[in-house]
Amino acid sequence: MSQNVLEIENLSISFPNPKGDGQDQYAVHNLSLNVAKGETFALVGESGSGKSLSSLAIMGLLPNNAKRQVSRIQLGDHRLDQYSNAKMQDIRGNRVAMIFQEPMTSLNPLVTIGEQIGEPLRIHRKLSPTLRRQRAEQLLAQVGLEPTSTFYKKYPHELSGGQQQRAMIAMAISCEPDLLIADEPTTALDVTIQKQVLDLMMELQTRHRMSLLFITHDLGVVADIADRIAVMRSGQIVETGASLAIFSQPRAPYTKGLIACRPPLLSKPRRLATIHDFMDSEGRERSVDPKQFAQTYVRRQGASAHQPPPVLRIEGLSKVFEKKSWIPGMKTQRFVALDHINLTIKEGTNFGLVGESGCGKTTLARLLVRLLQPTAGKIFYRDQDIANCSAKELKSIRRRIQYVFQNPYAALNPRFRIEEILMEPMLIHDYGGTPQERNEKIDWLLERVGLDPKMRSRLPHEFSGGQRQRVCIARALTLDPEMIICDESVSALDVSIQAQILNLLLDLKDERSITYLFISHDLSVVKFFSDEVAVMKDGLVVEQAKASDIYHKPQKDFTKQLLEAIPKGIPKGSDRAIEEFYTKGIATNRPPSENPI
Repeated sequence: MSQNVLEIENLSISFPNPKGDGQDQYAVHNLSLNVAKGETFALVGESGSGKSLSSLAIMGLLPNNAKRQVSRIQLGDHRLDQYSNAKMQDIRGNRVAMIFQEPMTSLNPLVTIGEQIGEPLRIHRKLSPTLRRQRAEQLLAQVGLEPTSTFYKKYPHELSGGQQQRAMIAMAISCEPDLLIADEPTTALDVTIQKQVLDLMMELQTRHRMSLLFITHDLGVVADIADRIAVMRSGQIVETGASLAIFSQPRAPYTKGLIACRPPLLSKPRRLATIHDFMDSEGRERSVDPKQFAQTYVRRQGASAHQPPPVLRIEGLSKVFEKKSWIPGMKTQRFVALDHINLTIKEGTNFGLVGESGCGKTTLARLLVRLLQPTAGKIFYRDQDIANCSAKELKSIRRRIQYVFQNPYAALNPRFRIEEILMEPMLIHDYGGTPQERNEKIDWLLERVGLDPKMRSRLPHEFSGGQRQRVCIARALTLDPEMIICDESVSALDVSIQAQILNLLLDLKDERSITYLFISHDLSVVKFFSDEVAVMKDGLVVEQAKASDIYHKPQKDFTKQLLEAIPKGIPKGSDRAIEEFYTKGIATNRPPSENPI
């Protein structure tokens, strides 16, 4: 009998061509893989590579317009490819379960967490209400949601993102499935929460003797948990092997690019490698010299002997949110989002702000451009007090301080074409010269951020997430700002796109001497990008220092926790780190007086 829990042979998934020419477009082509009993198998690739579609094919949840062709999908003794939807109902949640990427959209907002965890037990195990509650509370305890009686009664909106993901895991393992599919379960989570979720999944896998199919875009996340890895690109698997072999001797240029594009931890290169450095648009391998990433090593280290003047000073800044009760006599609820923050950002520097979700990073950023009004304190942009300036003065300041928001999908008007989105700031501020000069500037900006100027007539929904973020950056540049606030602007992007965006921001800095306030929950990204870093927790700045000192000599326990939670990118049994690619290049080119950051 086969020792594999899952076997897939020659899976292809296609969709009708929107042009209506009768030629189907293949999203997955001839995919074959197997997952052994008790194994952690990682399926890695960029957005659009077909990873999630492949998992939906296993679950029998493909969209109605999808066409599936497959030789065999075998789950234990079950031929899933031959089962009807009614028969699959007995399999889903019972023999195979799935943790979806977005827990908030996967959980029913009208049903309590406990009832949702108990639903598979009612359908598949026929347990009584009393036994369902007992089992649900046991599962809540296993995933760390205690007191269980409290979380049992809560609704999804009352939980944080990490807690929602834990509830999804509890629901998925409720019937002790043979195979657990985790589709990007840690994307956009804080690194500390990500580590907790990964540790929890490994613990539960061992306890329940499950096989795990882990889907992600980040090789570093699965480096130390996966037994085997398959790398997927454009609907096809380009490389499969043991975790150690994939990291130590990758064969496919695409795999090499995915490994190299993560920010290194032991070095600070001039720029990050991208997949395009390893392969051309046709998939042919390119010869890569690691030295090119360190040729201008000292450029971002501050070559000037004099100290740059402060461009932004924050003194005693506080923000308190109040919620008045409509019930007479009830006290007003107060939430202190920021508590007497003091920061100074020098001109021409990259200032990193790092911390977990809810610590006050975004609140601080919005106060700096007066999207929120501070409760107390002062904000000086050069010598102007932003907190107390007039509307006319604020408009002038906002032209010089631009904002790149976290979610590129929500940041662009879906009814405006790209050219209208980029033209709007120039019209509002009467900036950019004549209409012809403004149009020429739009074309130049699109080209500068790596987009074809011919795309200017498209609507936002016609772009990928990475392309939309490039449009957001182009919009921020239309007014030639002196400072740009990047609020989690790369947190939800593929690591390959993240590397491109970070390189672009650094290139723009060198061209225009832009000052950046770079906000993120990922210390590895902040360390690569920033010259100076402030660490926030619960509305307070708990530590501030040079990026090198924060990483090598952290003073606070919270900073140490953030550093320990960063995926190291080192597979089981391997002593080779991902950043070796960069370290070799920097060691060759570093000036004698410089030390690696």
